[in-house]
Amino acid sequence: MNEYPQSKFLRRSIQDGLHLKYRPSFWTKIHLDPWLLGLLFINVAVGLMVLYSASAQDLNMVIKQGTSFMLGTIIMVICAQIPPKVYQAASPYFYYLGLAMLILVIFIGDTRLGAKRWLTLPGIGSMQPSELMKFATPLMVTWYITRNPLPPKFKHIVIAGILMVLPMILIALQPDLGAGILIMISGVFVLFLSGISWRIIAGSIGFVLALLPILWMFVLQAYQKKRILTLFDPESDALGAGWNITQSKIAIGSGGFFGKGYLNGTQSHHGFLPEHHTDFIMSTFSEEFGLFGVFLLFVLYGAIIIRSLSIAMMSFHNYGRILVGTLALSFFFYVAVNSGMVSGIFPVTGDPLPFLSYGGTAVITLMAGFGIMMSVHTHR
Repeated sequence: MNEYPQSKFLRRSIQDGLHLKYRPSFWTKIHLDPWLLGLLFINVAVGLMVLYSASAQDLNMVIKQGTSFMLGTIIMVICAQIPPKVYQAASPYFYYLGLAMLILVIFIGDTRLGAKRWLTLPGIGSMQPSELMKFATPLMVTWYITRNPLPPKFKHIVIAGILMVLPMILIALQPDLGAGILIMISGVFVLFLSGISWRIIAGSIGFVLALLPILWMFVLQAYQKKRILTLFDPESDALGAGWNITQSKIAIGSGGFFGKGYLNGTQSHHGFLPEHHTDFIMSTFSEEFGLFGVFLLFVLYGAIIIRSLSIAMMSFHNYGRILVGTLALSFFFYVAVNSGMVSGIFPVTGDPLPFLSYGGTAVITLMAGFGIMMSVHTHR
């Protein structure tokens, strides 16, 4: 029985396809995925509705967030038109630009609430460079890893680790250790999807565990240690570091199964729940819509993640498959971390809930990431 070599088989399959009349759909022509687009717009609508309640019916805040969503949608459509090869070639430049902006934050950044995380750009306004690094870092690590045969060798893993650690250190100096760790984990997802051995994974976990005492003694600030300690015993400082977790649990528990009803939350509307329109907006949502509403929200998030992973699986090249898979897993991780934070499972880190928490830069970077996913899908 004659068998074609793989290369000859691929060439023949292309030639055979020329005899068929292929008519791309409307969505393929405009390089958008209707399923993912519809799910995102539903999530956006839910986010604006919840923000209206969480902001004490501040219409100006909702309009600003809606404007950010509109700008993000335009950027998403533009990103979807650009072929993945362009992203692959431009990945280092995105990464270096993000590092340069993080360095600028140290010297000329805006300080708010004791943290220097924002950079004011002429003609653009205020932005957080750390949000840009949420997809610049996986772009860079994916670019580097896929330049070499997979699974990657140990030296390539080490260099990729350096690429992840650099932005994490710069972001931790702002200080924003939580965002820095999340960005580093997005790079870890790239290595995981690239097929590294389980022995390296187990060794890395052991190394991190051995490093924890050193981080506790010499790296973590006093307020960061207090957040971790109050996670296990919020009542030890109920009026201080434990206030956020305690009030968040009260809001979530008081919602019951069906919630108190839209605009009828008490913990957020009466000022007991801090940051109820940003970091703790999930608590506001839980209080008003209850367990049933949270379940539907998680179903929506789950549908977005599953669709994103299916796009990754349908990609025919390593760069697109690993990049989209990493962006999907990172989106899942952001949802999990914020949900765990407001329910007292994880320490308070200040990371927003995707598409619900107020914040323009986060919305725009998320939409840009989904635009890259659609580009990989429709250019396959």
